Amino acid sequence: MTERTYQPRVLDEQLRQALRAAGAVVIEGSKACGKTTTAEQVAASSARLDRNSRLRTAGIADPSVLLEGEVPRLIDEWQVVSGVWNAVRAAVDDRGEPGQFILTGSATPADDETRHSGAMRFIRIQMRPMSLFESGLSTGVVSLAALWNGAPVPPSSHCATLMEVAQAACRGGWPALRNLDVDSAQDLNRSYLRSIASGDIVTVDGIRRDPNKVSALLNALGRNTATYVSNRRLQTDSAAFGSVIDPSTITDYLDALQRLWVLAPQYAWGGHLRSSAPARKAPKRHLVDPSLAAAAMDATPDDLLMDHEAYGQVFETLVFRDLSVYTQADGFDVRAFQDSKNNEIDAVIVKGASWAGIEVKLTAIAPVVESAATKLTTIAARMTTQPKFLALITADGPTYTRRDGVHVISVAHLGP
Repeated sequence: MTERTYQPRVLDEQLRQALRAAGAVVIEGSKACGKTTTAEQVAASSARLDRNSRLRTAGIADPSVLLEGEVPRLIDEWQVVSGVWNAVRAAVDDRGEPGQFILTGSATPADDETRHSGAMRFIRIQMRPMSLFESGLSTGVVSLAALWNGAPVPPSSHCATLMEVAQAACRGGWPALRNLDVDSAQDLNRSYLRSIASGDIVTVDGIRRDPNKVSALLNALGRNTATYVSNRRLQTDSAAFGSVIDPSTITDYLDALQRLWVLAPQYAWGGHLRSSAPARKAPKRHLVDPSLAAAAMDATPDDLLMDHEAYGQVFETLVFRDLSVYTQADGFDVRAFQDSKNNEIDAVIVKGASWAGIEVKLTAIAPVVESAATKLTTIAARMTTQPKFLALITADGPTYTRRDGVHVISVAHLGP
């Protein structure tokens, strides 16, 4: 068997920097997004709690036994042994040196009053599935960091096709699926959703939830990905899949999915509006990877090409994932904006009082580009703080800058 080559990730340097600063670093994210493999690139020793039942048993009896080994010491799926957190915190205090531990976890356990906050000892890093740049499907010639700092967009006529992007969305950003054909990858993505519904959701807090209801809710979330879907709408759509979720429990179900890093909210940005129209406060909701939305819809790339509304939602989730990956290390947030008159910007990159506005469009045909650019410039003109840049991200078409200053960027050119 040939050894699998590590595919570098955008957060590699963020992890190294965090280890230079803190005694322990926590990498959090959905299962199969690559946390362990990335941590292993810098760890000197490891304790794989998900694989070694004897080690788990020993750790439950005495968590300190899991800390013995060369540093940085990786403790994988730390949350399965509840005492690990406080043991690591105590060891960090005793040793007084940075870079002692890396903790990875695919579920954030419920709050525990006995668990120390970890303030000034732990740095948390969120990991997402691979972006198109990380998986080699984007050239990365358009740097978001450079755009923020005023650099021009390098024009390029080379672009992806709608089919190529649909295939990338349906395969997803899972490292283990990079070299699989789309049909095989989609089989595994559907299995991933079933695994969440039937067992993984229990690991969050030990509470058993009805797998049929979890599955119905995941299907409803997939069909409403990249939208401001309400709890009431999710209840209605879940019922259409044969499972009625009580209004008093749907929030609990959604919280559990978020703790599993499967549900990825895109929080609202208040903006700096000159007008009195208030901005929406509710977040958009995404599944963490576009492949899960496609799997929930049971949609193939061909299906997406025939349904541009569904494809548009899946593509917006892909762009949200990639923007989040590219901007995280520099301390940016990727928000959404919509005011009470339904004027909206699909993605707003925010840092402090500064912002940049991005519209997401499937196609780069002239009427679509013109309408989206006009909307961006109109909203920007109503803000007290002018944007760092305005851009359209498209699935197909070239990359260039319009005369009004709005950048049109192929997703296959975007990078950190």
